[in-house]
Amino acid sequence: MDLISDISNRNTTLANVAAELAQSRPEECAVLFDNGVELTYGEAWQQSQQLAAAMQSVGLRQGDTLSFQLPNTIESVIVAIAASICGLVINPIVPIYRGKEVSFILRDARTKIVFIPRRYRDFDFPNMIMDLKAQLPDLEHVVCVGADGEIPDEFLDYQSFLMGGLAADAEKVSVDPNDTKILLYTSGTTGNPKAVRHSHNTLTKALDNGRVGWRLGPDDMMLMPSPVTHITGYVNGIELPFFTDTRVLLMEAWVVDKAVTLIEDFGATVCVSATPFLQELITTCKRLGKTLPGFRLFACGGASVPPALIYEASTTFADCLAVRVYGSTEVPLVTVGFPEPENSVLAAETDGRIHNYDVRVCDDNGNDLGVNVEGELVVRGPAMMLGYADQAQNAAAFDTEGFFKTGDIGKLLPSGAILITDRKKDIIIRGGENLSAREIEEAILQHPAILEAAVVAAPHARLGEGVAAFVVTHSNDDVALDDVLELLSEMKLAKQKWPQYLSVERVLPKTASGKVQKEVLRRQLRDNGVQL
Repeated sequence: MDLISDISNRNTTLANVAAELAQSRPEECAVLFDNGVELTYGEAWQQSQQLAAAMQSVGLRQGDTLSFQLPNTIESVIVAIAASICGLVINPIVPIYRGKEVSFILRDARTKIVFIPRRYRDFDFPNMIMDLKAQLPDLEHVVCVGADGEIPDEFLDYQSFLMGGLAADAEKVSVDPNDTKILLYTSGTTGNPKAVRHSHNTLTKALDNGRVGWRLGPDDMMLMPSPVTHITGYVNGIELPFFTDTRVLLMEAWVVDKAVTLIEDFGATVCVSATPFLQELITTCKRLGKTLPGFRLFACGGASVPPALIYEASTTFADCLAVRVYGSTEVPLVTVGFPEPENSVLAAETDGRIHNYDVRVCDDNGNDLGVNVEGELVVRGPAMMLGYADQAQNAAAFDTEGFFKTGDIGKLLPSGAILITDRKKDIIIRGGENLSAREIEEAILQHPAILEAAVVAAPHARLGEGVAAFVVTHSNDDVALDDVLELLSEMKLAKQKWPQYLSVERVLPKTASGKVQKEVLRRQLRDNGVQL
C-alpha cells in the first residue's frame, strides 16, 4: 500500500506550542479532568515554567531522563510540558508496574528524576522507590505527588518543589524536533521490556494520523481513559489539546458509569481505547436505556475486537460509529478504522484502513506476498519509532529497507484494510496491555518445585486475554496456583502478569528441536472450555 501525504510537517515541540497558546488563548481550557478541574493554557504554561525552573535549579540538564509513574492527573500534563521546556527525555511508566519492572526501567533509562504518587490505588509508591534506590545510581531526585501518605525525608514534595521554581525563570533550551523526546517501554518476546524511542515529530505524526483519519475538529471532545503513560493516552490525552483545536477530557481511571455521565455532561464526542471499555460502555448504556446522542466515534484496539461488538455499538448508540484500529508503541495508529456509515462492514470485520504508512505482507524470507495472502505485516511511515534504545535490538526489528517487523500475522485486503489473523510474537494482550510470556515464565521458574514453564494467552471474558501457565515439576512435586502467586508477589511482579490458571503437566508438547508448541497448549485451553 502506498504512503499518503495529507499530514502537515509541524517540526516543533510541545513547549513551543504551549507557549504560543498561553499568549494567544490564556483563559481557554486546555484539558478538563474527571474531577471537574479545568487547566487553562495560561495555567498550564505558568505551572510548567515553574516546574522547569525548579528542575533546572537542582541540576537537570538537556538530554537527562525524567520518568513519571502518574495516573491521568494535572501533574502528568505539567510534567510533560516542563520536560519539553528543559529538553529532557521523558519516560512514562504505567502505574500498574511494581518493583521488578520499575527497577529495570529506571536503571535502563538512566533516570535522573522520577515523579510518583504518594499513594495510588492503595499502593505505597515512595516505599517501593526506597527499596529500589540502592540499585539506581543515576537517580538523584524523587518527587512525590498528592497529599496522602508519608514520604522519606530525602524525597521531595511536588507542591513544595513547584513553589521553589517561583524564584527563578526557566531557561527554554533549543531542541531539534527530530531528536529523542520519549522512551516508552513495551513488553516483547525477550523478557525485559524494550525501550522504544520516539521524537517530537514522530509523535505529532501519530497524532495527526488520528486527527485526519477521524476528522477531529473544534467541535469534538476526546474522552481519554487510557493511561497517559501509554502511547495512546499520551498522544491523545496530553498532546492533542495543544497541537489541535480538539478538547480533551482525561479520566483518572476507567469507571464505566462515570464515563457515561461525563459523556452526557460535557459532550464528549470521541474515544480511543481498548476493547473492554467499549464492551462495558455498551452493556451499561443498554442497562440504563441510554443512547449517548452526540457521541460519534469509538476507535477500538489494543486487543482482539469481535466484529459483533462493533455492530452492537451501532445499534446501541444514537450517532456513534465504532471502528477497529491497529498499531503498536513502535508504529502507532497504522490504521484509523473505517469511520463512515457506508463502510460499517469494513469497520467491523477488518482492522482498519491503512493511513499514512507503507504496509507489506511478507513471508519468512522477507518476500512480498501481495494482497489476500497471509504473512507477517511489516510497516514503515513517518510516525514510526526512531528505533529501540538498545541498538542491538534494531537489527532484528527492521528489514533492509527500514520496515518494522510487527510480529503480527495478517492480510492486506483490496479495500486498503488490514486483517490481523494471528500473532508471531510471544506476547499476551490483556486489556490492551502487552505482557511478555517469557518474562512471566522466567519468574515462575524461580519456584524450587518447577522444572519447566510455558505461559500462553487464555480467553478472558472481560479483558480479551489472560495469563495461563503450564508447568512441569521436579520429580512430580506438587505445586498449586497459590504457591506460584505467592512467589510472584515476593518478586514484586505486577499483578496483571500473574497467571489465573495453572496446569501441572507430565511433559510439555515440543517440536523435534525442543521448542514448546504453544499452539497445542492454547488449543488445549479452548478444547477444555477454559475462560478466565
